[in-house]
Amino acid sequence: MGMTDPIADMLTRIRNANRVHFKSVDVLSSRINLNIAKVLKKSGYIGGYDIKKDLRGHEVLRIYLKYPDAKRTVITDIQRVSKPGRRVYVRSEKIPAVLNGYGVSILSTSKGVMTDKEARELSLGGEILCNVW
Repeated sequence: MGMTDPIADMLTRIRNANRVHFKSVDVLSSRINLNIAKVLKKSGYIGGYDIKKDLRGHEVLRIYLKYPDAKRTVITDIQRVSKPGRRVYVRSEKIPAVLNGYGVSILSTSKGVMTDKEARELSLGGEILCNVW
């Protein structure tokens, strides 16, 4: 049986690995997951990512997590906003600020996956995939 929400699976794996200070986490490789990883890297929330092959030959996206010291984490929380049962779309003027600008919303727009700040600058609305802070 296939997975219903691969984005939520990726965010949950990142959240869980971040809580126990894993160096990296493997998630399902897809185009949307890769684009979300690119935005997280560009925003400074993760150290990097690679595409690897698992034991069965399937492509896996390995995400390298980032920690400033032994006790703190860069990602405080990561939440899914738009879900398969309830899609959340916004116009460029109505994009909400996450934690008064301290966090980032990741949006899927007609020009690709980007942060809320980039979408406001380009006057693009879209689907809010997740919030990170």
